[in-house]
Amino acid sequence: MRVVLFGATGMVGASALIECLADPRVESVLVVRRTPSGVSLPKVTEIVHSDFFDFRPIQARFADCDACFFCLGVSAVGMSEEDYHRLTYDLTLAAARSMLAANAKLTFCYVSGAGTDSTERGHTMWAQVKGKTENALLRLPFKAVYLFRPGAIQPLHGIRSRTLLYRLLYVPLTPLLALLRLLLPNQMLTTESIGQAMLAVARHGAAKQVLEAPDINALGRPTL
Repeated sequence: MRVVLFGATGMVGASALIECLADPRVESVLVVRRTPSGVSLPKVTEIVHSDFFDFRPIQARFADCDACFFCLGVSAVGMSEEDYHRLTYDLTLAAARSMLAANAKLTFCYVSGAGTDSTERGHTMWAQVKGKTENALLRLPFKAVYLFRPGAIQPLHGIRSRTLLYRLLYVPLTPLLALLRLLLPNQMLTTESIGQAMLAVARHGAAKQVLEAPDINALGRPTL
């Protein structure tokens, strides 16, 4: 399987990359970044592309990929609706449409969030925008589209969130997250289980397109 990955430096994207590297069934990973990482990894080819609203210059590179793991995302905290819409809806659809033009047989996995508003009519700005993004992706004629809606995530293997607020919260909450995984195993996710679930749907599909925490856990076989 050949994977294209967006957001490899984020918490979920980094976990997806780790699972891809560990899985012998993944032949290659095409990582799309704005700036070079300076890191060389087995199976990984890095594309540095500065304009994440126009992927036409690198569109041909998506032609032989089997799956896309789209893990890019920003926090809506302190952000205007216009800016959040641009960095969530516009950016995601720019990438998805470019990939579709190159390869309609691709499976597209999008990391959304728990509480996303599929009706697009709720009172929470970020949930409306995420819902609009999800709905637009579902209308695209890919081989398959899967929407991941994680809530609370326990980082494993040294992975950390790039969002400062989340990093500050995770340190004191680490013991609690571990306890919650024992008490609420269906609701709590790990970075590992999300990465494994993305590989699972890319290989075998899933019974539903919108995957909440229990669905992700069932697919990802979390390690307790």
